[in-house]
Amino acid sequence: MKLDRLLRLTMLLLNRKKITAQALAEELDVSVRTIYRDIDVLSSVGIPVISHQAPMGGSV
Repeated sequence: MKLDRLLRLTMLLLNRKKITAQALAEELDVSVRTIYRDIDVLSSVGIPVISHQAPMGGSV
């Protein structure tokens, strides 16, 4: 269920200072693109999520 995944994503982001989208996708058993969509949803409801592009590509 999407709501459950969003809650798990929020808890993972709160508990770790830095984590890659790939690591989140593996942890939640979804695609990296789904992680990006979910982060957009969290941001749109007011949960501040900061991301940075890593030197070799990808986000952390």
